[in-house]
Amino acid sequence: MGVKPEIVEDFKMPLGGEAAFLAAKRDKRTVLYVASLILDQLALLGGYFGALSLRDDQWLSADGRPIILIALPVFVMLEIAREVQSAESLQNRLTGIVRSLGALAGAAFVTICLGFLSDADNISRLGVGVTFGLAAILVIVAKVVLDLLRKMMIGDHVLATILLKDGLEATPDPSAKAVDVGSIGLWPDPERPDMIDRLSRLIAPYDRVVIACQYDHRGAWATFLRGHDVGGEILLDRDLLHGAVAIGSYDNIDTLVLSRGPLSLMNRLQKRTLDLVVASLCLLILSPLLVLTAIAIKLDSPGPALFRQTRVGQGNRQFQIFKFRSMRAEAADEAGNRSASRDDDRITRVGRFIRRTSIDELPQLLNVLRGEMSMVGPRPHALGSTAGADLFWHASQQYWLRHALKPGITGLAQVRGYRGATLCREDLAGRVRCDLEYLSTWSLLNDLIILAKTVRVVLHKNAY
Repeated sequence: MGVKPEIVEDFKMPLGGEAAFLAAKRDKRTVLYVASLILDQLALLGGYFGALSLRDDQWLSADGRPIILIALPVFVMLEIAREVQSAESLQNRLTGIVRSLGALAGAAFVTICLGFLSDADNISRLGVGVTFGLAAILVIVAKVVLDLLRKMMIGDHVLATILLKDGLEATPDPSAKAVDVGSIGLWPDPERPDMIDRLSRLIAPYDRVVIACQYDHRGAWATFLRGHDVGGEILLDRDLLHGAVAIGSYDNIDTLVLSRGPLSLMNRLQKRTLDLVVASLCLLILSPLLVLTAIAIKLDSPGPALFRQTRVGQGNRQFQIFKFRSMRAEAADEAGNRSASRDDDRITRVGRFIRRTSIDELPQLLNVLRGEMSMVGPRPHALGSTAGADLFWHASQQYWLRHALKPGITGLAQVRGYRGATLCREDLAGRVRCDLEYLSTWSLLNDLIILAKTVRVVLHKNAY
């Protein structure tokens, strides 16, 4: 069933206060994560000081250093690695206890091993045993306290769920929001980026998305969900798995878990911190260059110094990207239907230089600060971009999957030489392969390596 463009434009969730409530719930969840980490550290400190009441501090030292200076950092690192501060641990107190005790056991093992390697024969076995034994008891108490705090702050349900009905009936549980998008023919039609954008904005405030859809739409919904930064599931059809990562349940019916989001909370915090630090420093250092470039553009040709264009961002949501204007204002291609070529007559004299040196991309640092982009990620494309004669989402079936993370100023594809016009499907396929590899292997170290390698490709033969 088709849907009129004006219906897509007018269709809005009544999310004014609700969106604010869900955002506040996410903020409270973050506060609970921090509280969990602090309480667990206090539990270990409590165990250590409890042991000091039985033994002098010299009996709880390794090579002159208190064992707590070894145990505490290791404990924190293991808690982060075991995802103790996560929605699953908040929702299920037993899960949180098991994960924290596992991290505590690892910290005890490392502390004992380092004590042995440093020939610290004077370490009291009783002191170490009391330290970690008492800490284990206090960790359990901390999790009970955290569970009470969670119920007071956000209630029984940690994650916000939305059920989208597209031709298949399902009963939402009391804590979920249900929207019948099928009643107006709204679904992630790969031919309609505006519909995908609307649906992306609809689900953005939620943590879990459950789709009850008709059979012939399930492939499109599967692709839509796998390209998002939220947990996504489809009511199960055992004949069509669509690359599910797990089996879940909803309304006593099995579901396919298509996505859990590519990064954990701690990884998202690391990536966002890197973005804010690097973007702020770059804007501060490069501010004279930015001002001079803007002046040169204004003197070279009439029109604004900045160029805004709609691009596809994280979760396939559209946003306005900032660039320095490199073409004549009257010839600007806001839809991106025509890729720039080497002898493009639309490009100004200043524009040719700033494109060749990638200076035209620098205003995207503002997009990074606004949270629409990242320093590293898949490059965002205009809606009208083509690979040869085909739109990008026609040229690659996996195209929408690359948007699970924020788009980047630079990315793995760029440092591997994929720049310039996409004259054929193969040009796009190489970019998509790199983007999906980046998503599946993300680490903070990889981002730093890509940023370092970007310096080598600022000047590139295909930058025009």
